[in-house]
Amino acid sequence: MTIEILWIRDNASLAEHCSAWRKQPFVALDTEFMRVDTFYPIAGLLQVSEGARAYLIDPLLIDDWSSFAALLEDREVVKVVHACSEDLEVLLRLTGSLPAPLFDSQLAAGYLNLGFSMGYSRLVQAVLDIELPKGETRSDWLQRPLSDTQVSYAAEDVVHLAELYRRLQDKLPAEKNAWILEDGAELVANLGREIPAEEAYRDAKLAWKLSRAQLAVLRALCTWRERQARARNQPRNRILREHSLWPLARQQPSDLVSLARIEDMHPKTVRQDGETILQMIREAAALPQSEWPPALPEPLPLESTALLKKLRAVGQREGERLDIAPELMLRKKTLEALLKSGYPNGPYRLPESLRGWRRELMGQALLDCLAAQGESA
Repeated sequence: MTIEILWIRDNASLAEHCSAWRKQPFVALDTEFMRVDTFYPIAGLLQVSEGARAYLIDPLLIDDWSSFAALLEDREVVKVVHACSEDLEVLLRLTGSLPAPLFDSQLAAGYLNLGFSMGYSRLVQAVLDIELPKGETRSDWLQRPLSDTQVSYAAEDVVHLAELYRRLQDKLPAEKNAWILEDGAELVANLGREIPAEEAYRDAKLAWKLSRAQLAVLRALCTWRERQARARNQPRNRILREHSLWPLARQQPSDLVSLARIEDMHPKTVRQDGETILQMIREAAALPQSEWPPALPEPLPLESTALLKKLRAVGQREGERLDIAPELMLRKKTLEALLKSGYPNGPYRLPESLRGWRRELMGQALLDCLAAQGESA
């Protein structure tokens, strides 16, 4: 299969093509990027296809993304992607915008019960009966010129994605298609809602085991780590390793020797930021009780596992009825949030994260399941 490839290497050409793409019902999008030693992904290539040809946009030569941002935000044009969370980060970093409406072909495969979390090659094989060559994903997308193999890989990927969308559309009932777009909107909303650096401590491993005074120290460390990762454009673990956070908050070392002995503490961190970390620990430890964060809830006890299974079965039954991959029905985090709202004796409240069609179809059944459990206890 010979694919027509068009390069876009300047602002004017990009604006012209974006104007044409906005007249299409959909465009397929893909990105190639590097993210080895950086917090933010570095875009190496953007690919667009309307189904007829592949357009390769060189982000190293373009500095005005306003026309592309307008395309992303144009609600008349469906943006088609595959397993897109990292692509979304690239687009947000590059253009300041996120795509809407968004159709993720990996989600569509789940809604058609072809498989959950399917890789792109496997989905192309299943739907288009095309075997893709082994990927170039690990190659250097910032080198110039790109190799012929890189160029053909990038072009094929996005053209097949456009064809994949057409085929999936033929198979999808309107209701399921609407649900995929709903899930796409949620993905975009979640990425757009950046967790404030001051809240990062809530996700630290074993944070719930710490006292409120220790949590004040953890909060200071996590806030600093998050801000530094962004400011230095380095991965969080390069700033301060994840496994060091909890022992730091617990033991609160007061000198560089004690700091160096903390579990998983990198010597370079001690050399570069040791004094800053010690100062932060001192200041956070000195905070009055009124400024300590509230205690974090404990995880659900092991005994709740059986109840979690019963709740999951509600989703599985509904998934069988709708012929949707069961993993797509109810997320574990959502079910845990539901249980935490009233465990062990209720009353339970549906969590904010259960929304849209899932809340409509399964919300009451989940509450009924918990009520029945309470009656039989």
